[in-house]
Amino acid sequence: MTAKTNALRLLDQQGVGYGVREYDVDLEDLSAIAVAQKIGMPPEQVFKTLAVRGDRHGIALAVIPGNGAIDFKELAKLSGDRSVEMVALKEVQPLTGYIRGAVTALACKKPYPLYADETITLYDRISVSAGQRGLQVILDPADYLRITGATVGLFAL
Repeated sequence: MTAKTNALRLLDQQGVGYGVREYDVDLEDLSAIAVAQKIGMPPEQVFKTLAVRGDRHGIALAVIPGNGAIDFKELAKLSGDRSVEMVALKEVQPLTGYIRGAVTALACKKPYPLYADETITLYDRISVSAGQRGLQVILDPADYLRITGATVGLFAL
């Protein structure tokens, strides 16, 4: 039986239906593409959550398809920043409460602004981290966007 993470507790509190997929963690490859293969979903439906820092608005989270990358210029436009960059790995856990490979906007340490690439709306079900390595949550993207209050825009490459 899977232990409940804070992310799953949040979904329960919100009355959201979801599924959970567990997988074996390979510390040498924490990529969303590897996770997608392990849980049997296409990489474009497995969304990764990345911590970024804008020059005007500070820390935010960006959610993009597992096989994508951030177009920093487009994300800066969407967020109202002049420039955006990745947060250094050593800062991720203190800022979000999550370690690399487990970052999620669900029950994050602080309510950072969240930007989701608009491709998230193309699918009936998506996968995001459940807040722990080796655990993904499968849910309706509309529920995810509603609960997280994400701003949707096109910024993934």
